[in-house]
Amino acid sequence: MNTVLVLQSLISGIMMGAVYALLGVGFSLTWGVMKVIHISHAAFGLVGAFLAYTLLQFWGLDPILSLVVSIPFLFFVACIIYRLLIAYVSQAKEVIVSSMIMTFGIAIILENLMLLIWSPDPRLLTTSYTSKVLILGPLYFQYPRLAGFLMSLVGVLVIHFFLKKTYTGKAVRAAWQQPEAAQLYGVNLNRISMITFGLAVSSAGAGGVAMAFLYSFEPHTHNLWLIYLFLVVIVGGVGNVLGTALAGLIIGVITGLSLAFLPYQWVNLLTFGLLMIILIFRPQGLFQGEV
Repeated sequence: MNTVLVLQSLISGIMMGAVYALLGVGFSLTWGVMKVIHISHAAFGLVGAFLAYTLLQFWGLDPILSLVVSIPFLFFVACIIYRLLIAYVSQAKEVIVSSMIMTFGIAIILENLMLLIWSPDPRLLTTSYTSKVLILGPLYFQYPRLAGFLMSLVGVLVIHFFLKKTYTGKAVRAAWQQPEAAQLYGVNLNRISMITFGLAVSSAGAGGVAMAFLYSFEPHTHNLWLIYLFLVVIVGGVGNVLGTALAGLIIGVITGLSLAFLPYQWVNLLTFGLLMIILIFRPQGLFQGEV
């Protein structure tokens, strides 16, 4: 067995998994806190990727710096959508079914808007460091993958510390764990749900940019991303930020190592076979479901 190949595949898998984690954290939050399965989450991530692409092409703004624009923009859009649509869905008798139908419609609208604005052609983030490689002994690190990994790591940690250390973050956790008790202590559940939804969508935008560092993308790509979102959240445990992060790393490592030793068509079979095994033996996920 080629040790260098194993190590290189392991490193690539960890980088890939960190990006899955950032993209999946917000999806896990809306599902855990609001009981809303946000089908359009990946589509918002794709909007973030297209915004980064546009700002890079027309203004030469680095994709990482584009987050200064896309995160506030997506948070604002998410708050409007919450007020107009999600707030009513979250009060429905069958929240999960209603939210899936509503957000599926939002995903279709976003996909068609992206087709209208950016066309169906595949896009790729090409920066000044796209072809650069960091070499450490026999191992190499592509700069775009390294950028996506570091951005994802920072993003997940920021969300984790926001939930653990800030008053608003603690209110989000209280709304997830004991909503009735949280209301008695003065927590406005409607406001907290709006902030949670805004945080989730803006984190999706950041995750979309990180994904765009790894792969090409076009308006239909969100459908593939959504499959991995479900996988990461189910493995990590709904509503568990660190669990989602660890699940992303686990899935990334499995995918990375599989690509090194198996034909590509077997990789998805192995990955989703893992999902079925987890659902059979531990349907609540590998980690305890806690924000």
